[in-house]
Amino acid sequence: MAAYLIVDVDDLLRFTANEGIDLHELAVALRGSAGFVAGLYDTTSLQAVAVADWRAQHREDSTPLEPEAIFRSVGYLVVDVQDRTCLPDCLLQDVFRADPNPIEELILATTGVDLLPVIDRVEVTDNARIRVWGDDEATVRAAGLSRDIIFQPLVGLHGIKGKNVWVYIDFENISISLNEQGFVVNLDHLIERLVSQAQAHGKLVKMAAYAPWGQRGALPPLVDSSGREVADDAPARLMMANIDPVFHLPGKQSADIRIARDVLTDAGHPEAGDVIILATGDRDFNDVINPLLQRNKTVVVWGVRGSTGRLLQSHPSLQLEYIDDFTDLQTHQSLSTVETEADSSSFIPSQWSSVIIQFFRLSAESPGKSITVQNLIEQMIDVGDVISSDRGHDLVSQAISLGILKQQSALGVVELSLHHPVVDKTLLIVNRMVRRVANTLLSRNWEYVNYGFLLKGLAMERDLDRPGMNESDQWRSHWIDCLVREQVLQRDLVPHRHNPDDLVPVIRLPEANDQQLMQRVDEQPVAEVYNSQELQGVPPHTLYKTDAEVARMVTRIVVSVQQFTSFRNFAWCPLGSLHRRLREFDSGVIFQHAVEYLLVNGMVTVNEYPNPRSDYNTKGIELDEKGPFVAVILAERDEFIRVLLEMYRANVTISQASIEQRLKGEWDLALWISIMKVENVLNALPGRADQFSLFRTHHTVKLAANDDVDEVATAGG
Repeated sequence: MAAYLIVDVDDLLRFTANEGIDLHELAVALRGSAGFVAGLYDTTSLQAVAVADWRAQHREDSTPLEPEAIFRSVGYLVVDVQDRTCLPDCLLQDVFRADPNPIEELILATTGVDLLPVIDRVEVTDNARIRVWGDDEATVRAAGLSRDIIFQPLVGLHGIKGKNVWVYIDFENISISLNEQGFVVNLDHLIERLVSQAQAHGKLVKMAAYAPWGQRGALPPLVDSSGREVADDAPARLMMANIDPVFHLPGKQSADIRIARDVLTDAGHPEAGDVIILATGDRDFNDVINPLLQRNKTVVVWGVRGSTGRLLQSHPSLQLEYIDDFTDLQTHQSLSTVETEADSSSFIPSQWSSVIIQFFRLSAESPGKSITVQNLIEQMIDVGDVISSDRGHDLVSQAISLGILKQQSALGVVELSLHHPVVDKTLLIVNRMVRRVANTLLSRNWEYVNYGFLLKGLAMERDLDRPGMNESDQWRSHWIDCLVREQVLQRDLVPHRHNPDDLVPVIRLPEANDQQLMQRVDEQPVAEVYNSQELQGVPPHTLYKTDAEVARMVTRIVVSVQQFTSFRNFAWCPLGSLHRRLREFDSGVIFQHAVEYLLVNGMVTVNEYPNPRSDYNTKGIELDEKGPFVAVILAERDEFIRVLLEMYRANVTISQASIEQRLKGEWDLALWISIMKVENVLNALPGRADQFSLFRTHHTVKLAANDDVDEVATAGG
């Protein structure tokens, strides 16, 4: 009886890697199963052939024998084929040609299709049985073979069993050990490499990570690939990778007890993993390892070099693998130069924010006093940034390695690197946010600032318009929340003015807020407030001498509100819409100061007006056109427009230079041209620098010309 087993070794090596099947066990099981299904009493009657590109199969793992030696040792004829497209031809030439008898039993062990064409090319008996042992029957059927095939899954064969892998990660221990060895714990990269390494041992069935999740400061800094702090998102990111985040209380003993209990409980189940991986460097797990070995489990320990107990390293029955070897994590030192470069990605709060803010609070409380590492750590513990002195030392050490802090003496004295980009941006953000809250509270005599109102105000802070900063309300919310956590701002809930049962978030300044902190950032007190009362009775032109930016904004507001109300026949203009219209000219709190000037001089009133499009009132601004200051500004506007009309009538090109020739007196031409462009009175000519066309039928133009615009248009035509 001619019976053949052909094993596609190149293909099955990939299969064994994914399923955790030992290659020697596979070779023996395939030969034994082939003899059994062929009805042979003795497997010596079976011609077993292993085909592969043997020179490419030099394994780099700890297996003492190469694949070729393994198959030879269990009685296979080995055939070398370097080009897989020639597999059928090589087998016909080297194996089947030497046997003149038709084949009665042909078995192909492969998960691919390269070997399948040999089925239709060999001579078989009428009652021959042809089997394919693989992992996908549809692939075999799709090959379009003319002969009937008996398909059987490889893992269903007697003696072939894939290895299930169960992984238990002492995440607190591992992350701290990596951090102590100077590695940046890139969470996403770490998760990816841990999963990949586990799959190299077999079929990954269970993976759990133990840590005091949600306990702020319990773990060292965890970052993503862009360097952002992601500790709060760690459980969600683990679950996305099918890793179960298991909570335990902070502390070594709590973690050891929980993991040991789960491992030993799971090991007693019939479906328990064949390979148990313990990611820890703790020597106390010897008491867990020995019972696992007694149950014939393969135990693999993942440790960190320099942090793994000697008992684990010397244990004869363990496979020890080092996480720092197979994860390729970067060190803080290697990233220090990268961190100092300008980063256009979103600059959101991180662990460094806590270090910077708390250091500066300390320095503001005691100007001129040296601050030690211990002082800073105690401060961070007090506000809840870290839960222990050890975690504080980790954080401060990393800040020093990145250049955020500078060591000044062997006594532990440190100082902030004010020119470091992370320090510079953080202090700027803190300063502008606290100053915005302080100015709003003091100028309006409020007890608190509505959260939404603060978000809108911060959006106007032009100093924050840097790459990665002030990009959205979400970004601003992140930083407000950060300052609340750092006890720089205070967040409360108060009843909504329209619905007392509904509580809304508001922001206050804590009673003990350090205004000196902000003063040291930019040499200006936080409580410096625009005193509009001192400007009562000061004409707009005089205001130019003391605050030109506010004076220009006053002019813009008067012109814009007058155009809106007269064109729509409204009494008031929505204040929010007005600010959005003029936002590009607001370099911080200029718009707010301009409105305060208008109010104190009776040029406008600000009230809440019924809004037909809403159930609630809308805050609006109403212009007193009869007031002398308003009349002066509107008279200037009309004079400017009449000059434009005269130029149009004379067919003179409208430009800043030509306007300047016709206007008498001192004019802020750049301002008035800008206002005319914003109000759509002037439009820039395409491709012509500093030349404009006049919107001849514009409502404001008609007002300034006493409705003679039609006559002007005729003259210009």
